Amino acid sequence: MTDKLRTRILSTSLIIGFFLLWEVLCVLLNVSDLVLPRPSEIVVTMWDRFPVLWPHILQTLYSTLVGFGLGVTIGVTLGVIVGTSKVAYAVAYPLLVGFSSIPKVAVVPIFVLWFGSGTTPAILTAMVICVFPIVVNIATGLATTEPELEDVLKTMGASKSEILWNVGLPRAMPYFFASLKVAITLSFVGAVLSETVASNMGIGFVMMTASSNFQVSLVFSGLILLALMGVALYAIFSLLERRVTGWATRGNDIAIT
Repeated sequence: MTDKLRTRILSTSLIIGFFLLWEVLCVLLNVSDLVLPRPSEIVVTMWDRFPVLWPHILQTLYSTLVGFGLGVTIGVTLGVIVGTSKVAYAVAYPLLVGFSSIPKVAVVPIFVLWFGSGTTPAILTAMVICVFPIVVNIATGLATTEPELEDVLKTMGASKSEILWNVGLPRAMPYFFASLKVAITLSFVGAVLSETVASNMGIGFVMMTASSNFQVSLVFSGLILLALMGVALYAIFSLLERRVTGWATRGNDIAIT
């Protein structure tokens, strides 16, 4: 048995064991379903309500991916500017740190005031919450380019744009994909946060409605669905990372091994 197969078996066993322990403890301790529903009940709820949940799943996934795409575009642009210009670093970086320190739940009402309730605030919240890690990682990746290598390229007649395109950005790819795996999970947080505040669609809306009606198993179903979507997208970006930056990988990626 290879180490890779052994690791997969162990990780799968631990996950299954966690849910089995959850089920057994709920039965033995006679835990009320209003406090903590059993995993079996959550699965039954998801199965029975899936036709109703499916449009909300698509809505949350749409808001998350659109906001994530916008955040990546803005983050990469700002990251390149900040990472290649000392003036931009001195001006923009403190502003980015200050903005990222603002709780995003405080930003949602502003988006609702500007754009009304619905999809747009969810997209914008998902966007703003994932910009900062991308900017930081891109700027860090560009800053790690060896000055000696840049000097050699300059002596060979390479321009700043050629150095950036042929050396800086490829060297920043491992940092970029690391930020993508963080940003996609944060985008889910932003989208669901907005859906709980000002939306009539999405998993966040379903969870808020279910909690107000004491449908705890449906609330946990929403949590499980969000976790599954997050893990799936994380694994996709981990696979892309291996394909694009395999030269920089020195260890196993826990998401796909």
